Amino acid sequence: MHIPVLQKEVIEYLDPKPNENFIDCTIGEGGHTLAILEKNGPEGKVLGIEWDPELYKNLKKEIPRWNLGKRVVLVNDSYTNLKEIVEREKFQPVSGILFDLGFSSWHLEESGRGFSFEKNEPLDMRYNLENPLTAEKIVNNWPEREIEKILREYGEERFARRIAREIVQERKIKPIKITFQLVETIKKATPIWYHHRKIHPATRTFQALRIAVNDELKNLEIALPQAVEILEKDGKLAVISFHSLEDRIVKNFFRENLKVITKKPIRPFLEEIELNPRSRSAKLRVGQK
Repeated sequence: MHIPVLQKEVIEYLDPKPNENFIDCTIGEGGHTLAILEKNGPEGKVLGIEWDPELYKNLKKEIPRWNLGKRVVLVNDSYTNLKEIVEREKFQPVSGILFDLGFSSWHLEESGRGFSFEKNEPLDMRYNLENPLTAEKIVNNWPEREIEKILREYGEERFARRIAREIVQERKIKPIKITFQLVETIKKATPIWYHHRKIHPATRTFQALRIAVNDELKNLEIALPQAVEILEKDGKLAVISFHSLEDRIVKNFFRENLKVITKKPIRPFLEEIELNPRSRSAKLRVGQK
């Protein structure tokens, strides 16, 4: 199993004790959950929520190999329905809740849904295939000013206007259906020096499209108040974010609703970044009810 981002720090701050219950709102491939279950036995449970039906099915097959009996409660749903899920599963009391807002390695490497600009795949970017909106629909159907707006707001892309204009020009000639088409369009729209920086010139555009397709920021704003409501007194809420927009939402929410435990966000050490370069932008914040 791949090691999840900031695993050691998550366990240190959530500090699971024997028989306590936890919720992993973004269980993904199960790494954080397994680390919690090593600490909260013999009776403690983890409620794991996974929005992606395919990832959920993969994990459902994997869990019996963990030999943990009924200590994992796995649900295929969105964390925007957190309160409803907890009531339905009668999952109380809850000592800690975790959100890892990064998409999983599986999404990048195996899903075939166009999350990576390094793979030539259909421009989909949905976590849940029941969602009618795809990245392809945005780039081919949305007005130029709307595309520019999401690139600027969700991607913090300095060349948002130029990229949006180029997308609209390109789609007049031929619909933009695959990732490499979009990457070439971004390169055409941006100066040469922009192609030789540490981060790939398509990074911010892909981020913006993914956030827009999955409504990630709004979903986070819907879920955080539910998490606080569910937690026991003194329970902890831990959130790992990967870009400044998410981090800002988390920081402001914690300041107004929780006792802040991490005055500054916890960042991965160099060793972790070397092992997992995707962890470089991760920030962990922890608050207590």
